[in-house]
Amino acid sequence: MKKKVLIVEDDVDIANLVKLQLLDLNCEVDITHDGLDGLSLFKNNQYNMVILDIMLPGMDGLDVCKAIRAMESYVPILMLTAKSTELDRVLGLELGADDYLTKPFSVLELVARVKALFRRVDAMQGTTNPQQNDAHGHKEGEQKIDVGNIEINPPARTVKISKKSISLTAKEFDLLIFFARHPGQVFTRTQLLDKVWGYGHDGYEHTVNSHINRLRAKVEINPAQPDYILTAWGVGYKFTENI
Repeated sequence: MKKKVLIVEDDVDIANLVKLQLLDLNCEVDITHDGLDGLSLFKNNQYNMVILDIMLPGMDGLDVCKAIRAMESYVPILMLTAKSTELDRVLGLELGADDYLTKPFSVLELVARVKALFRRVDAMQGTTNPQQNDAHGHKEGEQKIDVGNIEINPPARTVKISKKSISLTAKEFDLLIFFARHPGQVFTRTQLLDKVWGYGHDGYEHTVNSHINRLRAKVEINPAQPDYILTAWGVGYKFTENI
């Protein structure tokens, strides 16, 4: 089945360039150059991905992203931005974007990010690989995970700490559940990029660091002395196996 993608980008040339790459991936594509129009299209159609610029007329991309994440259905969002500051990237990720590209970007990198997001969503929905059963007969994608005071519900993509719901971005959730499914196993930053983000480009290790820091701030009692997401000095990170 063809994937359907919504592009919300006010630069006509960039929008058309992105569309051409998506058509080569056998996607159906809708384009709009206005944030309000983009949100309206999203509400009235079913998309498999949204590629969203930050600087838009009508309604900026951050507000569009926030509005989409307030809806029930989950669709991956790849943000495009001409801004290169860490704050702009963090804002987009905190509001629920799955990934970002800073302009100017290479076509090869765009395609790699799009493919990675599609693969991750397909795997999450069980359409790429059959889910593995654990020792208790539960499917990996369905079973709830309880570790210490953390309760993770994969189908609902919700997390509770001491019975209280917390808000995680899409990528923070993916990172947490990946860790929780592999307790005690050490992963390098490059391995985490490959397993959670779906790509392993050199120079993007800071993305892992920033997500680890934000995730710790949300799930740890004392982020400076974490109980769950531990640092393996000189190697990477691991999830505790002692709780």
